[in-house]
Amino acid sequence: MIRQYWPNYIDGDFCHGGAGRIKVTDPSSGDALAEHALADADDVNRAVTAAQRVHRSGVLADLHPMDRGRMVRAIGGYLADHIDDVKRTITLEQGKPLFEAEAEVKMAIRLFDYFGSMTESMEGRSVPCDSTRFDFTVYKPFGVSAQFMPSHYPIYIPSRTLAVALAAGNSCVMKTSELSPISAGWLAHAAQDVGFPSGSINIFCGRRSEAGVALAGHPGIDHLVFIGQAQAAAAVTGAAAKGLVPSIVEVGGTSPTIVFEDADLDEFVAEARMGSYLNAGQFCCGMYRIIVHESRYEELLDRSISLADSLAVGPGIESGDGEFKPYMGPVDSEKQLARVLGIVEDATRAGAKCVAGGTRLPGVGSFLRPTVIRDVDPSMRVAQEEVFGPVMAVMKFRTEGEAIELANSAGHSGLMCSVFTRDLGRMLRAASKVRAGHIVANQSIIGGAEVPFGGFGRAGYGSLKGREALMGYVQRKNVLLNL
Repeated sequence: MIRQYWPNYIDGDFCHGGAGRIKVTDPSSGDALAEHALADADDVNRAVTAAQRVHRSGVLADLHPMDRGRMVRAIGGYLADHIDDVKRTITLEQGKPLFEAEAEVKMAIRLFDYFGSMTESMEGRSVPCDSTRFDFTVYKPFGVSAQFMPSHYPIYIPSRTLAVALAAGNSCVMKTSELSPISAGWLAHAAQDVGFPSGSINIFCGRRSEAGVALAGHPGIDHLVFIGQAQAAAAVTGAAAKGLVPSIVEVGGTSPTIVFEDADLDEFVAEARMGSYLNAGQFCCGMYRIIVHESRYEELLDRSISLADSLAVGPGIESGDGEFKPYMGPVDSEKQLARVLGIVEDATRAGAKCVAGGTRLPGVGSFLRPTVIRDVDPSMRVAQEEVFGPVMAVMKFRTEGEAIELANSAGHSGLMCSVFTRDLGRMLRAASKVRAGHIVANQSIIGGAEVPFGGFGRAGYGSLKGREALMGYVQRKNVLLNL
């Protein structure tokens, strides 16, 4: 059983929220799962003030990097020790099957291991001078990092920002999603168990209109991270920009997949199982737009329809623990389900054909059948917007140049592109010309914690993984000594 009430975590204490409580529902049933404390503007101010105090005291930033790294890694150890409870929490509040939830926790553990091990590698440099001067550059944390989290990976994404921020020596103030705030509570318990200084990690749930506005515009924040929808990103970063606060932003996008005529379609189908339908299609690198050579169009459609029809959809908590069990959970809210269905309806009204799925399951829960849409025009909403649901939109091309043009045609398409081909030259040309931060060949999943993660253009800016991420959480200080 999951606890029925989850408090916020501010200044080392688990506490109630000034705005009362919010009900968290199980998207597979629509039933109330638990209640979570809801922060108001005063709570936000208290959290930021605590984080400022910690930073100014140096109790975290001035720790030996080895000691700080050990503490960061220990958060991952706590998650590993509680993985069964954490994965169940994720499945109940967000909907993904248990095997996916377990993988999410393991990815989070890896982030704490990686960034905890990176603390000692943040080496400065010296510049040659004459015998009377010495010049060197060091890296310093920004201070208070304000972090805005989405709902679809409620442990992994908060861990991604928390691990790197702490490794760099920043204090953190994190606002979770209102849809899935409970899972991040495990990070708060980990922080307390590990012994992070009170105020160095603050995690709360709050409404965007109150707590979100208060945090984004707070004069005490020094750094901001936002992961979520583009419209909200513009509002949050716009508020921070008034205070000249540097930001890291990831808003996802409608990532293209190019399938050339020499592609192995067995390989494509195996990857689409994850790339299009993992987490009910709710991830920023999903294989939503499939751009396929006209000679393989019908064959790919037939195989994609068979794939979609083969996937059983149901409550994630019933799916068991084996990898790739034939279950797909719900999208994480009725609001998101209505949006996805609206995008599908817009496409069919404009001339596309829904050849698999496209409807919700009867009964309770926000379940959508795995969907395939054919005859998609690149101007359609399904090809221009991030669907964020289990929908594959298939369009065709004739020439390599046309494929590249289609891949770059969506407004928010700069995060990832999958390319299926056996021609290395063609693969490298696509990698050069497609405007995306990640290009993957004959697969759907990008690399791990050690590689940079971020988009081109309106997909966002800054990196969220790899050494590049660490450099986004520090400032450079140059010192010139006249000897």
